[in-house]
Amino acid sequence: MSRGARTVLDLARTYRWALPAVLLTLLAAPLGAQDGEGETEAPKPLDVLVDDDPQQRYLLHGLVEGAEAPKDGWRLLVVMPGGDGSADFAPFVGRIREHALGAEWLVAQPVAPKWGECGIVWPTKRLPCPGMEFACEELFEAVVDDVAERCELDPRYLFTLSWSSSGPLAYTLALDKKSRVTGSLIAMSVFKPDLLPSLKPAKGRAFYLLHSPEDATCPFRMAEEARDELEEAGAELRFATYAGGHGWHGDVYGDLRAGFDFLESKAAKLKRRKR
Repeated sequence: MSRGARTVLDLARTYRWALPAVLLTLLAAPLGAQDGEGETEAPKPLDVLVDDDPQQRYLLHGLVEGAEAPKDGWRLLVVMPGGDGSADFAPFVGRIREHALGAEWLVAQPVAPKWGECGIVWPTKRLPCPGMEFACEELFEAVVDDVAERCELDPRYLFTLSWSSSGPLAYTLALDKKSRVTGSLIAMSVFKPDLLPSLKPAKGRAFYLLHSPEDATCPFRMAEEARDELEEAGAELRFATYAGGHGWHGDVYGDLRAGFDFLESKAAKLKRRKR
C-alpha cells in the first residue's frame, strides 16, 4: 500500500468516516416527521452536470420556469449533505427550501464525487483521496459559477449548509482567505483545526453551529471547541443545541430557520456590490 493510501485510511479512521455508506446515510438522514410522510413533494430540481462531467453533478432547487428573480438577485444556499453525500437527499433538501427559507432563495445541492474506495465523502486539498481529479473546494466554486451563469445572484447571501461528513468541507470553504461564503450553518460535525486553513480569516464571518450534546458519532466537545476557537478568532457566531443525538431530530425545519435567520441578519449588513 502506498504512503498516500495509508494516510487517507488513517485519516478516515480518525474521522470515523470509513463506515459503510448506508450506515452513514442513516446516521445523518432526517428522521421521524422529517422523512416526508404527510408532506407534499417539493418540485423536482434541475439535474446539472458542470462541463458534462458526471463527477461535477449538482441539483438546483427553486429555479423553475417562469420564476421571477428578486430585485437584488437570487440568494443561494449550497447544501452539502452528510452521510454519503448522494443525490438521494434531494427530497429533504427540497423541503428545506420549502419550509426553512424564503421565496427569494435557490438551493444548489452538489453530489459528492466518488474516487475509488476512498472513505472520505467530501475530500479537500488537506484531506484528499488518492487519484482524485479535483478537491471539493473546486467543485463548490464550479457549482456556484454555474448557477451564476444561469441567473443573477445576490453575493451578500451565499450560505452553506453542511452536516456530519460535509462539515469539514464547510469549515474549509468558510476559512479560505478569498471565500465568497457569507454564512455557514454547520450541524453535527467534527472539528479538526489541524486539517483546516488558518482560523484568522474567520474574523467577521458568520457561523451557526448546531449540535446535540448526546451525539456519540461526532463528539459534542468538538462543536464546543469550534465555537471557542472561532469566537477567539473574531467570528460572528451563534451556538445552538438539540436533543436526540447524531442525526436530524425534533423541529428540524424550525432549527434550520433559526440558523438561517441569524446568518441573514449578518449578511444584511454587508454592502451591496456594484453590478
